[in-house]
Amino acid sequence: MAAPSLRAQNDRPATPAPAEPAAATADTLGIGFEETRMTVPVSIGDNGPYRFVIDTGAERTVVSRELAGSLNLTAGRRVRVTTMAGQGELDTFLLPALQVSLVRPGVIEAPAVDANNLGAPGMLGIDALQGHAVAIDFDKNLMEVRPSAKRGMTAGPDDIVIRAKNLYGQLIVTDARYRGRRISVVIDTGSPVTIGNLALLKRVRTDKSLGQIRLMSVTGQWLQADYRQIDTLSIAGIGFEHIPIAFAEALPFKKFGLTDTPALMLGMDTLKLFRRVQIDFANREVRFTLPRNVIVVPPIQRQ
Repeated sequence: MAAPSLRAQNDRPATPAPAEPAAATADTLGIGFEETRMTVPVSIGDNGPYRFVIDTGAERTVVSRELAGSLNLTAGRRVRVTTMAGQGELDTFLLPALQVSLVRPGVIEAPAVDANNLGAPGMLGIDALQGHAVAIDFDKNLMEVRPSAKRGMTAGPDDIVIRAKNLYGQLIVTDARYRGRRISVVIDTGSPVTIGNLALLKRVRTDKSLGQIRLMSVTGQWLQADYRQIDTLSIAGIGFEHIPIAFAEALPFKKFGLTDTPALMLGMDTLKLFRRVQIDFANREVRFTLPRNVIVVPPIQRQ
């Protein structure tokens, strides 16, 4: 699977622009928002920086054809990719000396797509983030990409650290529930909206229809979704109400073997309900910093 990254289109009013990011240090990068997604400065060899989307829901890094052409990148193989909306074959280009913060992966063979569809010069997938942790601080509008700690995460008084399953490099969180029933969750920073599968839709009881929404993948394909507001959702023991979810038969659910299991691709609209989210790929851990003035359900009661 190459890139589940999406851009959403509906008839609702535009979200107000966020405040300007705080100043960034060498290893702490300011967030840039493009339809609620985030970007970070990336260098390719001696060129850049370029604003790449960070997409923890994408298996592969993607580069725009325009950037590949301007840098005269070496062509790679033609590969078959899976996105939220479909499958197809794409040309690839080799990204030498890719660097974002402390992340220095080897040469990456990146599928190429049009910049207009991607909404950025490129997108960093988990192939560029393995062995590292991505931390998103919504209070400070900052993101950090750094090597994973050898002993895993330490939790502060407002943090919940949960273990995740590793599947094709993705981290699958199972400490989430809808009306007391366990659901599987993939943290997807590349999607502006949270996407639920049809197995979860069958369990939805009290909800509010928000109409239809179209989601465009990085290949320019469109996925039609049934946009609904569910009454309740629990993530890591934190209960939230009135959560909007786009329900669709998205292909990554099949890739992960989650077609028949209630599951979510947790997008930025839901992630930002927390103050901070950290994803540690090497240690298979996710840390959520609690919203203020919330009550945590003890783990024994969440079984």
